[in-house]
Amino acid sequence: MKKTEMNHDDARHQINHIAGERAFGRHVGSDRLIQVGLDALMAGVESPSLAMLAGLLRSEEPEAPDLFNQVLEELGLQPPADPRAAKWATAYWIARQIVNGSLDPAVGSHLIWADVAYDLGYPDDLQPFVACASNLEDWDESWGISIETLKEEAFEAAEQLLSKQAPGERKE
Repeated sequence: MKKTEMNHDDARHQINHIAGERAFGRHVGSDRLIQVGLDALMAGVESPSLAMLAGLLRSEEPEAPDLFNQVLEELGLQPPADPRAAKWATAYWIARQIVNGSLDPAVGSHLIWADVAYDLGYPDDLQPFVACASNLEDWDESWGISIETLKEEAFEAAEQLLSKQAPGERKE
């Protein structure tokens, strides 16, 4: 699993994901908004406000939320209005990052377990991530299984989840 650079679609998904987090009450710091803007700019996403967001200095961080909102408008991106749909979108987004190598499977499993599965009532499709995250968190050398094997199980869980996503919703 090699790490790949973020492409245009991944960057747009990341922007939409952050928009969803903000829409459902999660705090997203200005530093993170600026980094998302920089990542998107480097991935070839174009928007007049995006360059301004990505170029903000530390003293200008208070401007980031308003610029991020302008970027959303310019790109025509809006988070899902339904909180459950937003959580599922987050799960698929994290799974895509695991599969494309931009997110460590252990970290991704933990994020799905902590940020998604609980809020959705631990649905069957997310149970493999809960198990993987728990095993990775509690892993000990005495188990006779390598940490790499556990990470591979998390990778396979991500592939499995993505295979269940409706074809029109897949962003591969």
